[in-house]
Amino acid sequence: MKLGLIAGNGRFPFLLLDAARAHGAEVVVAAIKEETDPEIDARAAADSGIRVYWLSLGELSRLIETFHKEGVTQAIMAGQVKHKQIFSSIRPDWRLAKLLLSLRTRNTDMLLGAVAKVLRDEGIELIPSTSYLEPLLASPGVLTTRAPSEQEQRDIAYGREVALSVAGFDLGQTVVIASQACVAIEAMEGTDAAIERAGILMQTLEDEASTLDRSLTVVKVAKPKQDMRFDVPVIGVRTVETMQVARATCLAIEAHRTLIFDRDKVIEQADSAGIAIVALEHQ
Repeated sequence: MKLGLIAGNGRFPFLLLDAARAHGAEVVVAAIKEETDPEIDARAAADSGIRVYWLSLGELSRLIETFHKEGVTQAIMAGQVKHKQIFSSIRPDWRLAKLLLSLRTRNTDMLLGAVAKVLRDEGIELIPSTSYLEPLLASPGVLTTRAPSEQEQRDIAYGREVALSVAGFDLGQTVVIASQACVAIEAMEGTDAAIERAGILMQTLEDEASTLDRSLTVVKVAKPKQDMRFDVPVIGVRTVETMQVARATCLAIEAHRTLIFDRDKVIEQADSAGIAIVALEHQ
């Protein structure tokens, strides 16, 4: 079978590509010029079962034409497309412009859901982005040597309520908490930038002799009605590195609904930094 891969940034597209090829699928990659790592060309050069087409973010018609030409009837979205790119950098073709004008709101779910409908109408079904990658989904429980402290558990409980409310509005999936106070909420900037912002703010508060506990707890959740075809929560080594810089000490994610890339390296680095990571059952 042929699988279409709409590739964003980061390692996600490469992991999906490797897993799909291991299952014997030929992969037609729609690489986004503004996002996809050029290394994807090297992968295609070394493997005759991979074909790469470079498209700009706004070329929805060309994406459909490419998949039709290649006989693709199933596709996967893998890799982040920065929200600010969607709303500032693209030059939409007529099909995407028409779609954008039809939207009530321009949040991620509304936009990507509309794109998925257009693709389905053209005979191209989007399948879950976790397809082929189920082993990378977080299992429930404490994943690191250290479990969250009592204070961190309180921050997790409070942060989860806030994060689920925020995610329900499709604003972001991550909040950063200190002493049951919300320090930062993710929006268009993404998870890492939200954690970085929280670290800078806490440094300022520390300089001003704040009464808040300096340690930060990061809570990342799936949306209450998470569409597993796109925008699935992901953590990786970069997440832990960002937490170290921000001096965050605990990370809570959702089991079965969060992908962990380079799990062994993530756990090793978290243990080395004294960071607790826990995967919670979905409420």
